Amino acid sequence: MGYFHSVRLEEDKCKGCTNCIKHCPTEAIRVREGKARIIQERCIDCGECIRICPNHAKIAVGDDLTALAAYSYRIALPAPAIISQFAGQADLEHILGALVAVGFDAVYEVALAAEIVARAIRRYLDDYRGKRPLISPACPAVVGLIQVRFPSLVEQILPLATPVDVAARLAREEAMEATGLPSQAIGTFFISPCPAKITAARQPQGGLPGPDRVIPLAAIYGDIRQRLATAVPYPSRAGAAGYGWGHSGGENASIGGRRLLEVDGIHHVIEVFTRIEAGDFEDIEYIEAQACPGGCVGGALMVHNPYLARLELRQLARGLPPRPANLPEAGASLVAAPVQPRPSLQLDTDLATAIEKMQRLEATQAMLPGLDCGSCGSPSCRALAEDIVREEAQDTDCVFVLRDRVRVLAEEVVELARKLPPSMAQPERRNRDETPGNS
Repeated sequence: MGYFHSVRLEEDKCKGCTNCIKHCPTEAIRVREGKARIIQERCIDCGECIRICPNHAKIAVGDDLTALAAYSYRIALPAPAIISQFAGQADLEHILGALVAVGFDAVYEVALAAEIVARAIRRYLDDYRGKRPLISPACPAVVGLIQVRFPSLVEQILPLATPVDVAARLAREEAMEATGLPSQAIGTFFISPCPAKITAARQPQGGLPGPDRVIPLAAIYGDIRQRLATAVPYPSRAGAAGYGWGHSGGENASIGGRRLLEVDGIHHVIEVFTRIEAGDFEDIEYIEAQACPGGCVGGALMVHNPYLARLELRQLARGLPPRPANLPEAGASLVAAPVQPRPSLQLDTDLATAIEKMQRLEATQAMLPGLDCGSCGSPSCRALAEDIVREEAQDTDCVFVLRDRVRVLAEEVVELARKLPPSMAQPERRNRDETPGNS
């Protein structure tokens, strides 16, 4: 299966420093021949490598404003967190108006769709009697993490559409009714805080169509900011609950309930999922899990400090009604197909061969020092052992194994240097025989 990934490597900027391999949550990066290499099957586009790379060698590839020309009618779909980047500079309606000023014909707030989804989630949880906890599908990086590292939990991902996909569907339907244009003439553009949502739009997991294009916030931040002061206000339809989805805890607050857990930051999410696999958290009704620290306000494509952004978003929400008076109905567009695991950690498709390779992997790992230093270009000794078994690396890639091999080889060379064929005289004996008087 082919994978689209928004996270890309700019090879000329990469110094092979190994920072990225140590922070990747799915061990999707290796350093080979002095350059990072991304394993496509394992990458979840979480953006951690973008965040950590000191050389700015990792980038997210999305659309830009030139893509608007492909459509007759263009609708901006700003994520709730996007508003936080401008909330201290203008009110909500001027921020939405600035989006129109940069070239869009209309704005459909993803925050409004979030409130529609929250209502559907609450109904689903009230009727659900299966295995708990259920896990939010809203963060595509978390969904990818489950597919790659925690495949046993895919059945616990809530089978409902995300606010982004619902917003794209409803925005298109409203525009077709208002303008009379055919569907293909209408473009929906999600303004994204993170690379994972770019990937999700290009390669949706739930089987539902999402936005037509995705523009990273960083790509149009300057364009929006320049137009804030002169923008014509555009009416907002969402409430405080919908905009709360932009930061950690906001989704749960909009859903409501007694046993809802929120966790943010990809490595904290991994800790919680590890506990769930072990049988913990069964008394939890629902988990809001977000890969970025602080939620979407901490996205890798955002501009401002996530803590300040969270404050600004909360203050903006205080001036909004708690919820809209009348929420649109989404109907069948809320149902999503079950998520499937990714076959990314298999050693072999044949079971017997996979077992044999696993035995070799364990033996190879036992030979390695267990320091997980990353000098070999793999993130851990176990990852190097796996790479060796897959014939993508060799044991001498480990500097400690190489050092021991060189030491043994040096000792053998010294020992060989002391040995000469029997036909050759030893230097000491030859000198003695050539001394005058010795005949």
